[in-house]
Amino acid sequence: MTSADGTRRLSQTSRGKVAGTANPGADPRLLLSPRQRRCSHTAVAYLGLVTVSLTALAPSGGCAAKYSAARLEELLRGFVPAEAENLLVGLAPADDAAVYKLDEERALVFTLDFFPPLVDDPALFGRIAATNALNDVFAMGGAPLLALSIAAFPESLPNETLAAVFAAAAEQVRAAGAILAGGHTLRDEEPKYGLAVVGTVHPAAFWSKAGARAGDAVLLTKPLGTGMLLHAAREGRRHEEGLTLAAAAMTELNRDAADILRPFEPHAVTDVTGFGLLGHTHEMAERSGVRIELDASALPLLPGALEAAAAGVRTGGDTRNRDFAGAHVQAEGVAEELVALAYDPQTSGGLLVTLPADKGAVLEATFASRGLFVARIGRVVEGAGVRLD
Repeated sequence: MTSADGTRRLSQTSRGKVAGTANPGADPRLLLSPRQRRCSHTAVAYLGLVTVSLTALAPSGGCAAKYSAARLEELLRGFVPAEAENLLVGLAPADDAAVYKLDEERALVFTLDFFPPLVDDPALFGRIAATNALNDVFAMGGAPLLALSIAAFPESLPNETLAAVFAAAAEQVRAAGAILAGGHTLRDEEPKYGLAVVGTVHPAAFWSKAGARAGDAVLLTKPLGTGMLLHAAREGRRHEEGLTLAAAAMTELNRDAADILRPFEPHAVTDVTGFGLLGHTHEMAERSGVRIELDASALPLLPGALEAAAAGVRTGGDTRNRDFAGAHVQAEGVAEELVALAYDPQTSGGLLVTLPADKGAVLEATFASRGLFVARIGRVVEGAGVRLD
């Protein structure tokens, strides 16, 4: 639906479009406990269910905990393996995953992603973390084969809590068509979980964020606002519908969206995660040598996200993302709450896609016919930088 300011928002009736593989038993009240206390391992009970307050053990969670993109660029500048003939995608420039050519028909896609808990339900945490890592392979046009857990937990946590994280992650890996084959676990007072994932792709058919062309349409396959809603809940500003839909979006594998995209031969693809929409759009524009214009009124938002932004809710990632992309983004005249949502770090976000504009309508119709969400949010033109208007 459309709000009073013209911004597209995801309504209650759109639940099915982002439901994906979300845990049907997950209750939004388990996302963040209103009774959480810092440095407390107190168990919090809802509806007869008991869960440890995982979010009380970490100052930030999900992709909002990412290191500054600007500092990463500086740290990794010039770091290229000496023998890189078959390394099709590495750090020069970096993308969503590394791609290594095995032969003329096969290439490996390799990624890893892990973060502290952003929710209290351990099964939901494991499912979100697994989805976020697996989606990097789908963002490269690949198919995951094998995954290994990367885990760190306090020894004070009950075994049942850790078992729930691992079991939910394994279930999501299987849903993606891969196998969780093992992993490595450390003792740490701040919990962390994620996956290293290996997949395959044809060496001539992988997607990158560097191919956008003037004349392309820009589309996004999930609504924005996960970081904003979760941080608002930490501050006691809970929006139950928004949290329910955020959980559904964060546990939706991008596999089906990627399968639909493949025959349309998109020019550029990435997934929107910790650097926010504007950070990832900046990367796409810079590496493609183009200018990307986004329509603020077309940005799809989760319920409650705009209200949280208008109330001044901001994650720690907001400042880091502005430091990274702000010099390359023009957003004069756009309401600050919309700018904040465009910088909002997303966890397990949707695919940001560019493809010829004349294919856009058919792509949108195909998504709709499959019951999947997609929104056209802008265009690619000649020039440089990003414009939000």
